[in-house]
Amino acid sequence: MRQVHMYKRIAMLALVGVSLTGCASMKDWFTSDKAKAKKASEPAELVKFDASIELRRLWSASVGKGEGRIGIAQAPVVADGVVYAAALEGGVHALDLNTGKSLWHWRPEKVKDKPALRLSGGPGVGGGLVVIGSLDGDVIALDAAGGNEQWRAKVRSEVIAAPTIANGLVLVRGNDGRVTAFEASNGSQRWFNTQELPALTVRGNAPVLAGPGVAFVGNDDGTLSALAMNDGSPVWEQMVGPVEGRTDLERMADVDAAPVIDGSTVYVSSYKDQTLAIDGPSGRPLWARDHGGAGQLAVTSGAVLLADGKGVVWALDKYSGAALWSQPALARRELTGTAVFADYAVVGDLEGYVHLLRLSDGEFAGRIKHSGERLLAAPRVANGVLLVQDVDGKLAAYGLRQ
Repeated sequence: MRQVHMYKRIAMLALVGVSLTGCASMKDWFTSDKAKAKKASEPAELVKFDASIELRRLWSASVGKGEGRIGIAQAPVVADGVVYAAALEGGVHALDLNTGKSLWHWRPEKVKDKPALRLSGGPGVGGGLVVIGSLDGDVIALDAAGGNEQWRAKVRSEVIAAPTIANGLVLVRGNDGRVTAFEASNGSQRWFNTQELPALTVRGNAPVLAGPGVAFVGNDDGTLSALAMNDGSPVWEQMVGPVEGRTDLERMADVDAAPVIDGSTVYVSSYKDQTLAIDGPSGRPLWARDHGGAGQLAVTSGAVLLADGKGVVWALDKYSGAALWSQPALARRELTGTAVFADYAVVGDLEGYVHLLRLSDGEFAGRIKHSGERLLAAPRVANGVLLVQDVDGKLAAYGLRQ
């Protein structure tokens, strides 16, 4: 009997051991699934490659802080060999494009018992003016040559898009969907146009694009509007990203990057992953593709370049919209809009890297770590110089190493 009890005991211990092993296996199984899910949502690891080009830093400067706290993407602009840059708390800087030498620096005067001016929209440059907007709806025009303040105006909401200067007007897109045109000479209001906003929108606005006699405006309801430059009256409106879905989140279709004009064709993309080529004079769509994003487009002699919401960089045929190539290795890296630098497509990412892809096939050609801070604004290119600004106000100019 003792032997029988011993066998029973051994059998029960073995069964418990099997049960515990099974529990451990199931725990590992679920843990593995969670780890896989977490990994699938993380930014893709950077792939190694043999660089065929190398960027060299020409100069760098600090233009102020605060961008990262409010999720805006101020970018430098260039006119006549001068770089104009701004930040939430840094004022407006004018720097020599080739050397980075400071030419002038404008800071808003402190007013007793009033909060400091928070610069958030701009800068825009043109017609001898540099114009900047604020989170409190201020619009300030400075003399481009010396930085002296010329005039101030006010709009009804925060300005987080760069003003556009054209045809003797300063065009300001407010965060409430309203576009206001001011006289560039004195800041008096000439006209305004209001667009109704959907319940939920992306944090960002497209700067107004000036065309021949019209102003193109990307709207938060997924449309592109053409407004008459002289009085703001509607000329046409075209849907870019269809507003579809059961929830407000699913219906978000903002056009948050400035359209691009090439000849008489306007290229525009939306948060809804749609890109359109539109006949500028009529508003008639020429082609549409299910590749798009909220970032800036770039156009070459034969292609439209964009980074979609998943972090895939695309080159679309400019005349048909057909995909020429795609580069998925930067998935989930929250890419900036695109720029064209020499023979390369350029994008920045959330870890401060700048990536260069060959225009011919989308393969990696070069990479540089601009900083450890996120890049939100698309890189800018002027006179053979690549300009990059991060959310901590670090601005740098790069050239190709010979």
